[in-house]
Amino acid sequence: MKNSIMIKRLVGISILTALVVVLQLLGNYITIGTVNITLALIPIAVGAILYGPVAGLFLGMVMGAIILTAPSTMAFFSVNPVVTVLLCLLKSGLAGFLAGWLYRAIAYFANKCQTTKNKRIVNVVAAVVATIMVPVVNTLIFIIGAALFFYSVWELTSTDGAFYVIFLGVFGPNFAIEFTINVVLAPAVLTIIKIVTRSHNLGFANDFSNLNEEIA
Repeated sequence: MKNSIMIKRLVGISILTALVVVLQLLGNYITIGTVNITLALIPIAVGAILYGPVAGLFLGMVMGAIILTAPSTMAFFSVNPVVTVLLCLLKSGLAGFLAGWLYRAIAYFANKCQTTKNKRIVNVVAAVVATIMVPVVNTLIFIIGAALFFYSVWELTSTDGAFYVIFLGVFGPNFAIEFTINVVLAPAVLTIIKIVTRSHNLGFANDFSNLNEEIA
């Protein structure tokens, strides 16, 4: 039984990994300003919710590995290749990890609720918050790393004011777009999770029974 669950889990994570790779490869060449816009954060959020923080970390690091192949990443490599690799892997990896942890932390309180309605509401809130947190963490870590190590890419002379300049002038609009996309698609993510968990058993790490219970 345990081996069967592990195989199902590997199948589910593999499907999400393929989605992350395809979406990020497309995102490598879709830019607004100097930063790439991607939809790969969505399957990362789904994976983190379905399979937990470690799966979210893995999917995020896959996205980071694909970002390393983007043409726009070359400017960062020329400044500091080691930090570039670490930053690309960690920013999306930690976003996936924290999203999975956040979902699990909030959903834990669903079991404390007395009514089915409240249990379902808590699970819905957990899924939506986790989905929205992915672009927040991803962008925040990128901005901090860019301000500390790569301010010269934007012809800034030091870290003084770099955070402000890079956020408002470079990453701010891109974050707004990615955040909006995730907010808009959060209900779609929730619907996907409800359908998948109701119809299939792919070794999910969390209990989604409350999410699919009918409210009397």
